[in-house]
Amino acid sequence: MSDTRRRVKVYTLNEDRQWDDRGTGHVSSTFVERLKGISLLVRAESDGSLLLESKISPNTAYQKQQDTLIVWSEAENYDLALSFQEKAGCDEIWEKICQVQGKDPALEITQDPIDESEEERFEEMPETSHLVELPPCELARLEEIADLVTSVLSSPIRREKLALALMSEGYMKKLLQLFQVCEDLDNREGLHHLYEIIRGVLFLNKAALFEVMFSDDCIMDVVGCLEFDPSLVQPKKHREFLTKTAKFKEVIPITDSELRQKIHQTYRVQYIQDIILPTPSVFEENFLSTLTSFIFFNKVEIVSMLQEDEKFLTEVFAQLTDEATDDGKRRELVNFFKEFCAFSQTLQPQNRDAFFKTLANLGILPALEIVMGMDDLQVRAAATDIFSYLVEFSPSMVREFVMQEPQQTDDDVLLINVVIKQMICDSDPELGGAVQLMGLLRTLIDPENMLAPTNKTEKTEFLSFFYKYCMQVLTVPLLASTVDEKNCKDLQEGSTKINPVCPDNFQTAQLLALILELLTFCVEHHTYHIKTYIMNKDLLRRVLVLMNSKHTFLALCALRFMRRIIGQKDEYYNRYIVKGNLFEPVINTLLDNGTRYNLLNSAIIELFEFIKVEDIKSLIAHIIDNYYKALESIEYVQTFKGLKGRYEQEKDRQTLRLNRYRRDARTLDEDEDEEMWFNEDGEAIEKSRPEEEFPESYGKYMEAKKVKESDNKENFPKRTPTGSFKFTFSHSAGAANGTNGANCKPATSPTSAASPNGSPAKSATPPATPVVKTAMVGLVDYPDDEDEDDEDEEQSPRKRPRLGS
Repeated sequence: MSDTRRRVKVYTLNEDRQWDDRGTGHVSSTFVERLKGISLLVRAESDGSLLLESKISPNTAYQKQQDTLIVWSEAENYDLALSFQEKAGCDEIWEKICQVQGKDPALEITQDPIDESEEERFEEMPETSHLVELPPCELARLEEIADLVTSVLSSPIRREKLALALMSEGYMKKLLQLFQVCEDLDNREGLHHLYEIIRGVLFLNKAALFEVMFSDDCIMDVVGCLEFDPSLVQPKKHREFLTKTAKFKEVIPITDSELRQKIHQTYRVQYIQDIILPTPSVFEENFLSTLTSFIFFNKVEIVSMLQEDEKFLTEVFAQLTDEATDDGKRRELVNFFKEFCAFSQTLQPQNRDAFFKTLANLGILPALEIVMGMDDLQVRAAATDIFSYLVEFSPSMVREFVMQEPQQTDDDVLLINVVIKQMICDSDPELGGAVQLMGLLRTLIDPENMLAPTNKTEKTEFLSFFYKYCMQVLTVPLLASTVDEKNCKDLQEGSTKINPVCPDNFQTAQLLALILELLTFCVEHHTYHIKTYIMNKDLLRRVLVLMNSKHTFLALCALRFMRRIIGQKDEYYNRYIVKGNLFEPVINTLLDNGTRYNLLNSAIIELFEFIKVEDIKSLIAHIIDNYYKALESIEYVQTFKGLKGRYEQEKDRQTLRLNRYRRDARTLDEDEDEEMWFNEDGEAIEKSRPEEEFPESYGKYMEAKKVKESDNKENFPKRTPTGSFKFTFSHSAGAANGTNGANCKPATSPTSAASPNGSPAKSATPPATPVVKTAMVGLVDYPDDEDEDDEDEEQSPRKRPRLGS
């Protein structure tokens, strides 16, 4: 069998009953040795990789739909579809499938999907039972037809047989003609039967039947039948809505009649599925999978046809951005693009990529920049929806456009600033639009989606741009709602209050909460840029003013902002908090809350608990030194006692470290002196020690020293007027009498030294006679320092606690 190649898209049905695009390639039917049979092969047109390898099984049911689709199931819950670019290619592959299975290519389905239990019964049935005999299509037989259609829905094989019978001899068109007769006669009983029949036929889930029922000639009659639900007292008026209320508006005339018909059909079928048909039960939800597929492929086809018509889209963009276009026309154009983008969501990622690139090349973002700044609420809402599609698809594309905008004098014209102003000026009491826009801004400034290796500088460049041109616009409501810098005196006097210019109403509080949520996100993800901004604007002080808001959720947002800052464990932030005394509004709120056990109380306690657990020393010292008197009475949690314990431990460590440093310094000096006390012949001269440290040996040493001085008195050099030789000695007794011990080192004149014979020597002669030198003592000596144990137990006086006002 010769290979036949045709361009196709391969689809698989996912768990949500939506079709996933697996790629585009060329299909062929050939014998595969490994599979031992004729198989369908699809190789990707991009790299020739194998997208699909499926053996044509003699027992698999293949369906041909809409002339260019072949659908089948290979395993339970695994459906496949080939969407052909040309009808001829679909027909050729369909013939190959029918040839392998020995079926007539004129059929729309090659097999009956028979489960095992029914297959056994099916084999036992006589040959005549394979057929479903339909009653004559007459008014008197409508009840019988309705009972038949309803009875087969539980049996897959009988559904298949009934579908084949309904497609023969134009039976469906005859039924719809009876509807017109019944409606003219106001035959309610017949109309109720027709409702059951049409609803049952839809649940047969057959694309071939849908092609007939949803054609231009029949679809309004199908809608008419579905108006007469027996459970309703009065019929619905769906046809009136579709023909009179729902108006199809061509913003730009569509010259392609096939495209126009496809748009009409898709809208009406979607209306049947979403509005007319009741929500299917758990047992019925799979009955309408083909209807969902029908709508899906229609939308794919519409988007493809519009996308390929560059002349049409170019004209739409030209009118959208033309200042001469009236408001009504522009509203229709924006709504068209909104629907266009909504349809594109049915496309798979690679197709959506091409779709949005086409829109970007045509200038969708500059157009949005214009329409989002208009006064028309409907236009702005539709433009926001379009912008959300673009941001969700490719944040990088939006960021790239924003950074390429000309840097004009007025920052308000920048696209992101237009979005921020939209968020701030949302007129909806519930701020639905503001919430949506805040989510889009968060996506744009999220570094997690700026890590593409192809553009490593995107994060740095965009964040620098955002903080330079946009952050001040975002924080305007926050700064306007809190006291100005000139009121800092009020801050110190404890009379901080919400600025009366911006009322503390619910809508304002909601807006400020959104802004704080975004700023909190920045603290966590932008480190350097947001830190610089907070320090320069003293932003945390302004935010903490909102702790006084009557809206608890806003006070919690302010507290969360501070908690996220402290959570960074950054000493720059910590010093900023300490210097600004920024715990004061938090502690005042805790004290004002009293004994109420609520979320605000728990959140504040958690903040201090975090500081304790993480042992943030600078903050602990600041809290205890300034606020412990106000907090020590809170005993229902051990947080503040724990902070005090941490504080005491750190003080003890510092005291021990200081004492150890003093001892180490003293020992070091002694070691240095000992090395200096060796003479040239290697004989060591005994080193003196302070009396209070070595009381027993000190007396013996002094006696020996006096004897030696007496023996050498005759030969010892006298002090010259220039001070050619001298030494000083001090010990703790001297320190106790006021001597500071600073003159403890031997001093020799730089011009002379003692000669070996006891007479003055020349300046060039090095000293030969050793100089008696005493030990050095510390710069500070403690008279009550009896021993080392006393030193370890001694503690330095603590700073007296001070309460903030």
